[in-house]
Formats: sequence, C-alpha cells, structure tokens
Amino acid sequence: MKLSDIQNLIDIRLESTSISKSISEDEAKKIFALFHIPVVGEKRETNTNFILSACHETGFPVVLKGIGANILHKTEKGLVRVGLHDETSVLDAVKEMKISAKNNIDAFLIQPLVRGKREFVAGMFKDPQFGPVIVFGLGGIYTEALKDVVFKIAPLNDVDMEDMFEQISSKKLLNEFRGEKAVKKEEIKNILKGLSDIAQAFPDIKEIDINPVIIQPDGSPVAVDGLIVLEKAKYEKQKTFDIDFNVLGSCYYPKSIAFIGASATPGKWGHILLTNTLSQNYKGKVYLVNPKGGKIIGRRVYKSVNQIEEDIELAVVTIPANQVIDLIPDFKKKHVKGILLITSGFREIGEQGAKLEEKLAKAAYEAGILILGPNTMGICNPHIDFYCSAVHAYPLPGSTALVSQSGNMGTQLLAFAEKQDIGIRAFSGSGIEAMVTIEDYMETFETDDLTRTVVLYIESIKDGSRFFKSAKRVSLKKPVVVLKGGRTSMGEKAAASHTGAMASDTKVFNAACGQAGIIQVDQPMELLDLSAVFSSLPLPKGNRVAIMTLGGGWGVITTDLCTERGLEVPKLSKDIIERLNLILPPFWSHGNPIDIVGENDPAIPKTCLEELLKWDGCDAVIHLGIHGKRVLVNNMIESVLKTDPAIDKAQAQLFKDSILQFEEDYTRYVIKLTQKYEKPVLGVSLLTDEISRTLYRLDGYEYKSVFFPSPERAVKALWGMCQYNDWRKNHPISITKL
Repeated sequence: MKLSDIQNLIDIRLESTSISKSISEDEAKKIFALFHIPVVGEKRETNTNFILSACHETGFPVVLKGIGANILHKTEKGLVRVGLHDETSVLDAVKEMKISAKNNIDAFLIQPLVRGKREFVAGMFKDPQFGPVIVFGLGGIYTEALKDVVFKIAPLNDVDMEDMFEQISSKKLLNEFRGEKAVKKEEIKNILKGLSDIAQAFPDIKEIDINPVIIQPDGSPVAVDGLIVLEKAKYEKQKTFDIDFNVLGSCYYPKSIAFIGASATPGKWGHILLTNTLSQNYKGKVYLVNPKGGKIIGRRVYKSVNQIEEDIELAVVTIPANQVIDLIPDFKKKHVKGILLITSGFREIGEQGAKLEEKLAKAAYEAGILILGPNTMGICNPHIDFYCSAVHAYPLPGSTALVSQSGNMGTQLLAFAEKQDIGIRAFSGSGIEAMVTIEDYMETFETDDLTRTVVLYIESIKDGSRFFKSAKRVSLKKPVVVLKGGRTSMGEKAAASHTGAMASDTKVFNAACGQAGIIQVDQPMELLDLSAVFSSLPLPKGNRVAIMTLGGGWGVITTDLCTERGLEVPKLSKDIIERLNLILPPFWSHGNPIDIVGENDPAIPKTCLEELLKWDGCDAVIHLGIHGKRVLVNNMIESVLKTDPAIDKAQAQLFKDSILQFEEDYTRYVIKLTQKYEKPVLGVSLLTDEISRTLYRLDGYEYKSVFFPSPERAVKALWGMCQYNDWRKNHPISITKL
C-alpha cells in the first residue's frame, strides 16, 4: 500500500452512500504498518474451509474476528473470540457470529493469540479548535471505564511523548511487571509518532483507535486491533485579521485621544472613561466629541471628529452600535490608529448584531484602523499614567501584561493589583474581539521588552491552533499564566471510537496549555499571585523547598501542600544542621521544616534564612510567620491600653513602632538575600491588615520581597514557577535560538 492508495481508499469510502464512513480493521492495520506501527499478523478469509486452513497455518490457539463495512465495534456485537483451540470451536464461533451480525459480516480475520499482561490504548481524534489530538493510556476493557489517558496536540516531539508516559496514572505498567520486561518505550513512541504523522497526512481521518496495544513478555508492543473513522475535512476560514502588532502596541501609547460620546452625566460611559483618564497624569491631548457641542467638565466639546484640527491616534467610542460604522470615514481622515470600542450591541445580542459587527470590522480594517473590543471595559498603561477603563484603579508600572475576556474580572484584578503593589505593564479588556483577538494581544506582548509575564483570563478562543502555537513560542521567552472560565461545561462529542469518546473541550484545552508551557490556575487571585512571583523573584533551579516557620503547625501544613504539588521537602544535611545549631536553641526541630521556636531575637530569622539559602540542598525557601507579627502585637497593645491605665501610651506606641521597623528591615533583608543567592524566597504573613501588601520593593534591587496571606497561595505560586522552569528545561534547543 502506498500513500496514494490510502487517499484513494479514503475518497471511495467518503463518496459511498451504502457503507459507513470508516476503514475496517485489516485495512487500518495496513495503513498503520506503512507508518511503522507494529501490528499483529493476520489472514482475511470469507470461505469457511479457508478459515480453517488459515487457523492451522497460524497455529492454535487463534483469535477470530468478524468484520464488515458497517461494523464499528466488534466486541460489543460478539464478533471477537480469543483463544480458540480447535476446529470445532472455530466453526461454532463462525456460526454464532453470522447469526449475531445478521449477515453484515464481509470476512473473518484469523490472528495468532498475542500473550501479554499489559494493554494500552493509542489513538487520535480531530478537535474542532486544536486539530489532531493524540491519545495514550491504559487500554483494553478499562479504557473508557477508568479513562487513564493523556492527550497531546499533534505533531508530537520526543519531549511530548516522554511526558505522556509520565502523566498516566498507570505509568508503573511501563516498567518491569510480573516477570515481563519493561515496555520498549521507543517502540511506543513509534506508534504515537505514526498516529501523529497519519493525522497530518490525511485531514479526512476524524478518529483512529488502536485498542488494545498489547505489551508482549519481552516488552514489545503490538497493535492487535484498529479502527479508522472518516469525515470530510472542513476548511472553514477563521474570522481573523492580519494585525500589525506595532500599531496595536502604539494604542497603549496614544499621543492624542478623542472621546466619541463624551457625556456630562456621571455614571455614563462617556463620563466615566473621560474623567478616569483625566484624573491621572496622562500627558497626551484629549478631545471631547458630542453632537450637542458646548462644554463638558469645563472643556470644549466638538460636534464632530472633523472639527478637531489635529490628527487623532486613539478614539474611545461609547455611542450606540448602529452609529459606529458612520465614524469610519472621518476616523480615516484623522489617521486614527485604533478604536477602543466600549459600545455593546454586536455579536452578543444575536445574528443581527453579529452582521453589524462583521460589517464594522471589515470597514475599519479596510480603513487601516484597529478595533479593540467591542463591549470592552477599557485599557491602561501605567508606564505613561494612561488609565482608560471602567474602574478607577491605578496600579504601579510593572512587568505583568493582563488581558481579560471578562471586563469585570479584569478590572477587579487591576484594583487588587493596585492594593497589593503588583506592577502592571498594560491591561486590556478584550471584549468580544471583533478584530483584535487574545492571540494578537499575546503576540504583541511577546516582543515587548517591558513585559515579563503574560496573564490571561479566557472564556473562549477563536483559533485553537494559532493559540497553541503562539503560546508555545511566547512561553519560551516569558511565562504565560491562564485562568479558563467555563471549565465545567464540557462539549459532548459524537464519537465512533474509544479515543473520540473520551474527548472533551476542557481536557483538550488543558492538554494544549500543558504542552505549550502555559501555567494554568484555578482562581482569579492566583493569576496575580503568579504574576507577583514571576515579576519579582528568580526562577528556582529545581523543586527542593526549605521551610522556615515560626510555629510547628504551619510547617506541617506547608510540607503537606508541597508534597501534594510534587515539590520536594528534603532532609537537612548534617552540615546545615550544625550551622543552625549555632543559631537556634537546643530544642529546635532539627529537620525540614525548620521551626525557629518563637524566639524573639530579631537576628535569628535573618541568620537562619541566609543559612538556608547558602545550603545547596534547596532551590527555594518558604518562610512563615515572621512577617505580620505586628498585627498581633498591635491588637494586644490596644487591649492593654483599654484595660490598664498604668500603661504609658508613648511607650506602647514606641513598642509598636519598633515592631513595624523590624518588619520593614526584614523585608529589605529578604530582598538583599534573594539578590545575593539567586533563589526565590516566598513569605507567608502571620496576619494581615490594611497596610499589608504582596510585594515590597527596595531601590536599586531587581527582586522584591513577596508575602502571601496563606501557605496555600505561597505553595501554589512556587509550584507554578517550578512547573514553568521544568517546561523550559525540556526545551533547551529552542531557548538557545532566542
């Protein structure tokens, strides 16, 4: 069989109206063999006498299968018999199969009985967003029951396949098992690579199922069954535009802004965005446009864009949806680069709105104008004091680029970032993405020197293949952190194979993220937790964690959390124990976690922390309870002042000030140690109050002190850093090319 023969076979099956759109087992295995997938030897016969001759030639015991053009699942129909030992049992099986299949059997397959105690499944299904997805996992009768499988987006490389072996829960079966040799992984890789290559070569193949792949006693895999399901490939052109990323980037640096639909009424969009922008130190020119003219907030209002004497770089539009397209000719004359389209009433309201959106996007694109939105909550760039969003929040300039498909989610994150001193590179509420998509934003920030971390809140993607490729490329340069909304609403798929039946939107998206190096989180605040550590700390070189705590319970909890996340809490070496013995009292824990037993000497936590960072047995340190004691002390002092009139208020205040000074000194010291030893240090505050923050800065230092309110958040953040670092280690060739 040649490649051209395979395509001819596919074309014939797809054109036929009398048979199912599939390729039977024996034909499928011929295709597998052409792509270096090991398959069981077999004979195809229709005459009963020839069946018996084939059985003798194969050698008893045999496996007998009934196949037909309209038979997909042979086992469920009783058309597979394993271990037939003589002619009588074969003839009885043939008779019973013919009755069961009601004359749908075209032929019988005779195969030798392949012995092996382990069975796996390998396969492929077409995802409408991401294209061919390769499946590997526990096979046989347990495939759909246990669903111990892992997905990868095709095409596969060696790193992808090794990761598939590592991810399945039954990975121990790949090692020596009950007297049988370890699985020959290179031969399994041939199967997975073959599936990937078939999927790439023949777009009309919808699903491939190889179940089971039996592992023989010598560790060799062999495919003893196979199915190929066909469906004419749909070549739907994605509704995307060729975006100039330089122009998109310039929308965050507008030298002039026109507010179309400026309003004098507080609470209206035309007033909120205008006053928010002007309330800060934005230095660009601002023009107000409203057909009524006059003045708003003491500024001249132009009746139309044409009345503005100068060119405009960014237009902020809040007028009704059906009026927006009429602005395009005037915008073109004024050399507008981008429209920040706040207005709703497009695709989200139905077919009529979708048509209006498509017409508007086409007109803007032809005029050389980008549309950000519509239905967006705005953008901001703290680096030029440009805050044009619905929320009056003003985070510090930083290195985290934040893009959110939910405006409310994005603006809440902005407000939290401001409160916690987490710096923002830029923010965009992407809205319903009529023109500029989440992939465009990601690729724009990929080449932005000020961006160190890309943070995304996603509810849907327009082009899964592009998203996957873009994210994988960006991850080689900087971390991409994603929270996916709607994770529990899995799309049901009508699948003809085991592999297709196990597919879901969520599983495929998660697989794509893992393969592309994306760090996924489960909660909104985790987006900024990870942005805080990625922007403020060096990456860990490994996953070994030293835990220093002011109290044993927190140390135990943090150890459990680390272990559950795959982070190692190593035993202390003899050398580090001896060094800590010189600092701590004799009754300290003498183990990791290190309990510094509540000593009040302010030098102890500093000295212990440095000793741990010196230790070559750890890659990161989590310290708990040293910071935030002032909250406890302050509450205690307030209680004493209320109940004991003999207490000197000045002395009490002096004591409170000294505790605050210690914490300020401690945060600065942590920064210096982080810079000195190039290891991440993550803190957990004992208690927090209105002046507590996530990040603490020190002039002249690249890194910052990072503190979380709970061990859970600290461990999750460190785990994300380790996960990203592991992914980077597995892509060294790509990294060196940057």
